[in-house]
Amino acid sequence: MRILLCLFIGCFFATGAFAETAGFQLSLTPDLAIHSRGTHISGVTLGVWSENPQSAIALGIVNGSTGNSSGLSLGLLANYAQNYKGAQLAWLANYSSGRFAGFQWSAFNYAGNLHGVQLGLINFADTCDKGLQIGFINIMNETQRWFRNFPNEVAPAMIFLNWRY
Repeated sequence: MRILLCLFIGCFFATGAFAETAGFQLSLTPDLAIHSRGTHISGVTLGVWSENPQSAIALGIVNGSTGNSSGLSLGLLANYAQNYKGAQLAWLANYSSGRFAGFQWSAFNYAGNLHGVQLGLINFADTCDKGLQIGFINIMNETQRWFRNFPNEVAPAMIFLNWRY
Protein backbone atom coordinates (compact mmCIF):
# COMPACT_ATOMS: atom_id res chain seq x y z
CA MET A 1 0.00 0.00 0.00
CA ARG A 2 2.88 2.38 0.82
CA ILE A 3 4.46 1.71 -2.56
CA LEU A 4 1.23 2.56 -4.38
CA LEU A 5 0.86 5.73 -2.34
CA CYS A 6 4.45 6.78 -3.10
CA LEU A 7 3.95 6.06 -6.82
CA PHE A 8 0.73 8.11 -6.83
CA ILE A 9 2.41 11.08 -5.11
CA GLY A 10 5.40 10.84 -7.46
CA CYS A 11 3.13 10.87 -10.52
CA PHE A 12 1.21 13.82 -9.11
CA PHE A 13 4.37 15.93 -8.76
CA ALA A 14 5.78 14.79 -12.12
CA THR A 15 2.66 15.87 -14.02
CA GLY A 16 2.84 19.27 -12.34
CA ALA A 17 6.24 19.84 -13.96
CA PHE A 18 4.75 19.25 -17.42
CA ALA A 19 1.88 21.66 -16.77
CA GLU A 20 4.05 24.69 -16.01
CA THR A 21 2.49 27.95 -17.22
CA ALA A 22 3.75 31.53 -17.13
CA GLY A 23 2.17 34.84 -18.07
CA PHE A 24 5.27 36.58 -19.43
CA GLN A 25 8.34 35.49 -21.41
CA LEU A 26 11.43 37.53 -22.24
CA SER A 27 14.11 35.92 -24.41
CA LEU A 28 17.18 36.54 -26.53
CA THR A 29 17.16 32.94 -27.84
CA PRO A 30 15.06 29.94 -26.79
CA ASP A 31 17.87 28.85 -24.44
CA LEU A 32 18.56 32.37 -23.08
CA ALA A 33 15.13 33.16 -21.70
CA ILE A 34 13.32 33.66 -18.41
CA HIS A 35 11.39 30.40 -18.87
CA SER A 36 12.43 27.16 -20.58
CA ARG A 37 11.14 26.09 -24.01
CA GLY A 38 8.59 23.74 -22.49
CA THR A 39 6.84 26.39 -20.40
CA HIS A 40 3.43 27.36 -21.76
CA ILE A 41 3.09 31.14 -22.03
CA SER A 42 -0.40 32.58 -21.63
CA GLY A 43 0.12 36.31 -21.79
CA VAL A 44 2.91 38.20 -23.55
CA THR A 45 6.15 37.02 -25.14
CA LEU A 46 8.87 39.54 -25.99
CA GLY A 47 12.08 38.40 -27.59
CA VAL A 48 14.69 38.51 -30.26
CA TRP A 49 13.96 34.80 -30.85
CA SER A 50 11.44 33.00 -28.68
CA GLU A 51 10.07 29.46 -28.81
CA ASN A 52 7.36 28.23 -26.45
CA PRO A 53 3.93 26.65 -26.53
CA GLN A 54 1.67 29.63 -26.10
CA SER A 55 -1.70 31.27 -26.05
CA ALA A 56 -0.29 34.76 -26.08
CA ILE A 57 0.72 37.85 -27.95
CA ALA A 58 4.24 37.25 -29.25
CA LEU A 59 6.34 40.25 -30.25
CA GLY A 60 9.84 39.71 -31.60
CA ILE A 61 12.17 39.35 -34.53
CA VAL A 62 11.50 35.59 -34.82
CA ASN A 63 8.60 33.98 -32.92
CA GLY A 64 8.36 30.23 -32.49
CA SER A 65 5.29 28.43 -31.19
CA THR A 66 5.44 24.74 -30.33
CA GLY A 67 2.66 22.24 -29.80
CA ASN A 68 -0.90 23.54 -30.03
CA SER A 69 -0.53 27.30 -29.77
CA SER A 70 -2.81 30.25 -30.34
CA GLY A 71 -2.84 34.02 -30.26
CA LEU A 72 -1.17 36.79 -32.23
CA SER A 73 2.43 36.49 -33.45
CA LEU A 74 3.99 39.72 -34.69
CA GLY A 75 7.43 38.88 -36.04
CA LEU A 76 9.74 41.41 -37.62
CA LEU A 77 11.25 38.67 -39.82
CA ALA A 78 9.37 35.42 -39.28
CA ASN A 79 6.93 33.30 -37.29
CA TYR A 80 6.95 29.51 -37.13
CA ALA A 81 4.67 27.05 -35.41
CA GLN A 82 3.57 23.44 -35.24
CA ASN A 83 -0.20 23.89 -34.87
CA TYR A 84 -1.41 27.46 -34.59
CA LYS A 85 -4.78 29.17 -34.25
CA GLY A 86 -4.89 32.94 -34.62
CA ALA A 87 -2.86 35.42 -36.65
CA GLN A 88 0.76 35.35 -37.81
CA LEU A 89 2.07 38.64 -39.19
CA ALA A 90 5.69 39.01 -40.39
CA TRP A 91 7.65 40.72 -43.14
CA LEU A 92 9.56 37.70 -44.46
CA ALA A 93 7.85 34.38 -43.67
CA ASN A 94 5.17 32.52 -41.72
CA TYR A 95 5.45 28.75 -41.38
CA SER A 96 3.08 26.30 -39.73
CA SER A 97 4.11 22.66 -40.14
CA GLY A 98 0.78 21.27 -38.90
CA ARG A 99 -2.70 22.76 -38.80
CA PHE A 100 -3.03 26.51 -39.19
CA ALA A 101 -6.40 28.14 -38.51
CA GLY A 102 -6.59 31.90 -38.91
CA PHE A 103 -4.79 34.61 -40.86
CA GLN A 104 -1.22 34.67 -42.22
CA TRP A 105 0.30 37.84 -43.68
CA SER A 106 3.86 37.84 -45.00
CA ALA A 107 5.95 37.70 -48.17
CA PHE A 108 5.91 33.86 -47.92
CA ASN A 109 3.25 31.84 -46.09
CA TYR A 110 3.19 28.07 -45.57
CA ALA A 111 0.61 25.90 -43.84
CA GLY A 112 0.67 22.12 -43.59
CA ASN A 113 -3.12 22.18 -43.27
CA LEU A 114 -4.84 25.52 -43.96
CA HIS A 115 -8.15 26.58 -42.48
CA GLY A 116 -8.15 30.34 -43.02
CA VAL A 117 -6.63 33.12 -45.11
CA GLN A 118 -3.12 33.61 -46.46
CA LEU A 119 -2.12 37.04 -47.78
CA GLY A 120 1.36 37.33 -49.27
CA LEU A 121 3.50 37.25 -52.38
CA ILE A 122 3.80 33.44 -52.28
CA ASN A 123 1.25 31.30 -50.42
CA PHE A 124 1.46 27.52 -50.08
CA ALA A 125 -0.89 25.06 -48.40
CA ASP A 126 -0.09 21.36 -48.47
CA THR A 127 -3.68 20.44 -47.56
CA CYS A 128 -6.66 22.70 -47.10
CA ASP A 129 -10.00 22.28 -45.32
CA LYS A 130 -11.32 25.75 -46.09
CA GLY A 131 -8.99 28.42 -47.25
CA LEU A 132 -8.42 31.55 -49.29
CA GLN A 133 -5.08 32.63 -50.71
CA ILE A 134 -4.44 36.13 -52.01
CA GLY A 135 -1.06 36.83 -53.59
CA PHE A 136 1.17 36.69 -56.63
CA ILE A 137 1.59 32.88 -56.51
CA ASN A 138 -0.94 30.70 -54.65
CA ILE A 139 -0.51 26.94 -54.38
CA MET A 140 -2.91 24.45 -52.82
CA ASN A 141 -1.18 21.12 -53.17
CA GLU A 142 -4.28 19.06 -52.34
CA THR A 143 -6.32 20.40 -55.28
CA GLN A 144 -5.65 17.97 -58.13
CA ARG A 145 -7.28 19.46 -61.22
CA TRP A 146 -7.93 22.89 -62.64
CA PHE A 147 -11.52 24.16 -62.20
CA ARG A 148 -12.88 20.63 -61.84
CA ASN A 149 -14.82 21.32 -58.66
CA PHE A 150 -15.50 25.02 -59.29
CA PRO A 151 -16.77 27.05 -57.36
CA ASN A 152 -15.68 24.99 -54.32
CA GLU A 153 -12.04 24.93 -55.41
CA VAL A 154 -10.10 26.65 -58.13
CA ALA A 155 -6.76 25.07 -59.05
CA PRO A 156 -3.53 23.55 -57.75
CA ALA A 157 -1.77 26.85 -58.51
CA MET A 158 -3.13 30.27 -59.39
CA ILE A 159 -2.03 33.87 -59.60
CA PHE A 160 -3.74 36.53 -57.50
CA LEU A 161 -6.47 34.36 -55.94
CA ASN A 162 -7.04 30.71 -55.01
CA TRP A 163 -9.51 29.01 -52.69
CA ARG A 164 -10.91 25.69 -51.53
CA TYR A 165 -14.18 25.14 -49.62
